[in-house]
Amino acid sequence: MFWNKKKKNDDGEVANPQKMGMLQRLAMRKLEKMDPKEREIVMQKALSPENIAKNKDKILETMEQMKASGQLSDEQMKMAKEKLGL
Repeated sequence: MFWNKKKKNDDGEVANPQKMGMLQRLAMRKLEKMDPKEREIVMQKALSPENIAKNKDKILETMEQMKASGQLSDEQMKMAKEKLGL
């Protein structure tokens, strides 16, 4: 069926699309459609030190899962931790 077709990238390899839940896709679309100024305000709130500290365990767990699945390299993980202050 048409929904089971796998997309191929330029190299002819099967692309592995990022798997998002329905709410994540809706949130991503809403964020993409936002005014750049409004998007900046939302991102500042999301990445505030208080919010990062409150969700530190979840952030680290997600980063470890991404590293295990190959979405993040050691260097990328190190840079992300530095930027987030973890």
